[in-house]
Amino acid sequence: MKSHDIRKQFLQFFESKGHLIVPSAPIVLKDDPTLMFNNSGMAQFKEYFLGNAEPKSKRIADTQKCLRVSGKHNDLEDVGFDTYHHTMFEMLGNWSFGDYFKKDAINWAWELLTEVYKIPKENLYVSVFEGNPDENVPFDQEAWDIWKELIDEDRIILGNKKDNFWEMGDQGPCGPCSEIHVDLRSEEEKAKVSGKSLVNNDHPQVVEIWNNVFMEFNRKADGSLEKLPAQHVDTGMGFERLCMALQGKTSNYDTDVFTPLIEKVEQITGLNYTSNDVKNISEEQNKINIAIRVIVDHIRAVAFAIADGQLPSNTGAGYVIRRILRRAIRYGFTFLNTKEPFIYELVAVLSNQMGEFFPEIKSQQHLVTNVIREEEASFLRTLEQGLQLLENVVTETKGNEVSGAKVFELYDTFGFPKDLTALILKEKGFTYNEADFETELQKQKARSRAASEVTTDDWKILIDGNVETFVGYDQTENEVKITRIRKVDSKKDGVLYQIVLDATPFYPEGGGQVGDKGILVSANETIEIIDTKKENNLILHFAKQLPEKVEAGFVAKVNTDLRTSTSKNHSATHLMHLALRTILGTHVEQKGSLVHPNYLRFDFSHFSKVTDEEIRQVEAFVNQRIEEQLQLVEHRNIPIQQAMAQGAMALFGEKYGDTVRMIEFGNSKELCGGIHVKNTADIWHFKIISEGAVAAGIRRIEAITGDAVKDYYKNQENTLAELKETLKNPQDILKSVVSLQDDNAKLKKQIEQLLREKAKSLKGELASALQVINGIQFLAKQVDLNPEGAKDLAYELGNLGTNIFLVLATAEENKPMLTCYISKELVASHNLNAGQVVRELGKYIQGGGGGQPFFATAGGKNVGGIKEALERAVDYIK
Repeated sequence: MKSHDIRKQFLQFFESKGHLIVPSAPIVLKDDPTLMFNNSGMAQFKEYFLGNAEPKSKRIADTQKCLRVSGKHNDLEDVGFDTYHHTMFEMLGNWSFGDYFKKDAINWAWELLTEVYKIPKENLYVSVFEGNPDENVPFDQEAWDIWKELIDEDRIILGNKKDNFWEMGDQGPCGPCSEIHVDLRSEEEKAKVSGKSLVNNDHPQVVEIWNNVFMEFNRKADGSLEKLPAQHVDTGMGFERLCMALQGKTSNYDTDVFTPLIEKVEQITGLNYTSNDVKNISEEQNKINIAIRVIVDHIRAVAFAIADGQLPSNTGAGYVIRRILRRAIRYGFTFLNTKEPFIYELVAVLSNQMGEFFPEIKSQQHLVTNVIREEEASFLRTLEQGLQLLENVVTETKGNEVSGAKVFELYDTFGFPKDLTALILKEKGFTYNEADFETELQKQKARSRAASEVTTDDWKILIDGNVETFVGYDQTENEVKITRIRKVDSKKDGVLYQIVLDATPFYPEGGGQVGDKGILVSANETIEIIDTKKENNLILHFAKQLPEKVEAGFVAKVNTDLRTSTSKNHSATHLMHLALRTILGTHVEQKGSLVHPNYLRFDFSHFSKVTDEEIRQVEAFVNQRIEEQLQLVEHRNIPIQQAMAQGAMALFGEKYGDTVRMIEFGNSKELCGGIHVKNTADIWHFKIISEGAVAAGIRRIEAITGDAVKDYYKNQENTLAELKETLKNPQDILKSVVSLQDDNAKLKKQIEQLLREKAKSLKGELASALQVINGIQFLAKQVDLNPEGAKDLAYELGNLGTNIFLVLATAEENKPMLTCYISKELVASHNLNAGQVVRELGKYIQGGGGGQPFFATAGGKNVGGIKEALERAVDYIK
């Protein structure tokens, strides 16, 4: 059975059981601060389990893209070495929100596996929760009794809390689970060892394929459990493992989920992958297999993350994506001998494979391909730099063990993988101190944990029920009651309080727009709201203190100055998006946005620099729309299909509901939940202040509106006035500046000529100052030249013989520079290296540098160190 059909049959089966089939949420999460990526099938439904929103159906089924590469669920280091762990995987799931429970969930799971997919019953084992007296959670007798009717009791396993009790996090809904495991071993192997003893023991052919979670409890901040008011079912079946079972394979990578990607890698590299059925392969072939598995796994994670809007970067989720891609590049570089970008070529294969179920990979194929190709090229250059840095470390090492701290520095600062470092060191006869490396790594992890450590109290409910609403589109001030509060203590922000209001005018951060600030005012006190965010469908107002009387009535007042400035920038963002698509082409799509009171930032897909003329055209386009005084047309809660039919722009990577809000300004139509001006005239004026590249195929524009533009022009005017005054108030300021530039160029030429003549005159003087030490003509001296003149002088003196060793120092504008020249014959015969010389002597001038073995330079900060540096130069030849 093809993977395409396996996925389709799962969805059709649960549709026949009354489930609503919903699409996968984006792999990158935008509105859940507790998760970086969607790491399970249930993540997009958290608000339903928490009771903060009503699901569109009590029964739902889907296939969800998941990514497990950070935090508690991190499979990255296992990927490639075994045959069943992945970074990105699909989770097939069926869900019940207060509807059916254990009996239906278990019976349907069994029916699908044994009657629809025809997996032999004798190949299956199931587990139920054994109970935990310490937490007052009983043995799951109900699940045991249901399974006993379907399967022999000797195939039912009791599982502990680690394996058979599922929790959303340290707090929140949780409950016992019942796993289903499949034994894929040969009959001969089954006869030797019972599959029951191999369940949950990391056997590659006895694997869990389905987990049925029965959410019965709520975990409180103190660790205690309380019964949930409604019981839920949350199931997840690993799609890749299911395909392995149904296609009769012993490795996920031997299924048609991965074989088209593997075949493409084989075609590009000329190397062969051997399936898991082939035994006794060589160590070299095993390394090739591991590398290919890493690459075909990682391309899926990286490609879908980029398609969902997460570009590789140096921080946060972007850094995780970059790290995954670099791991794949490194395996190709080391074990497949690929020195040029090639992984990007796999995107087309992935698009053909998965484009029907996940259309984003097809529509974003061009962008994803270009971003990955540029990232590959960049990291391959980094690998070359890392090799040079490693060479320097080896040169400076006494003995044959390199410092673990140095290896960690290469890893942490330059992204140079430790296993590649170890491989290269081994080839050179070196090792590194692994304990020291691990110490540095743990220090960094401790710093990272400390910075992100957060303690969250339970919610204190003041008004029960889902009464919270947002009224901020129509009001900036409103009478409110506090419905719930909790304390959050983090290393980063200290103690803050999260306050939920019954009818808030505060806009929560979202869609690129920052959250509102303002105050809560009662008869006796004023509480400052420093930020507003949304989490699991709750609007959270952050304050540094709680009101003395939380039960009192309050007036919530948004800071309207900040709100007004923000709304101008948000509306201008929409107009600019239309301008870019009109002027540059309809390939332009939003890839990121920040709407702040002071400025707006907009990332978009485009594959070349936006020219100055195009910038002027975009500004003119937006300002024309402002002058036209276009009225805001707002459509609230309209069906998404209707909005799209009317031409609304939807953003990839965003999660939309069945009904949406559409914002129109003339021809600009976008799905948007943000705050906007009532008329484009309110924006006053639009000005682009910068444009540049963010990643391959992604450009970034920063712009300002309103009062910020007024301030910008005022500053420009002041600068111009100061410039005129400096130039003695010429009639034509531009002509005056051009004249200055011409004069400056002439003077530079004259100075260069004078310095060349000075160097020539110095040549004779310094040639007579050369000393012969151990058969080497040596000179270490400070000269009154610029660094370029010192270089010319060094080469001139170097032409005098084949045994010259020079160190010249300069201090132009109080900036010390050392220049070292060594005859190539000396480099070969005496094992001298100019790069090493300047690195070591550079320490005296508080600097460093490098270069070639026969010529190198080093700059520094301490002019006073020149004397000692020159005195120590002779040590190299004594």
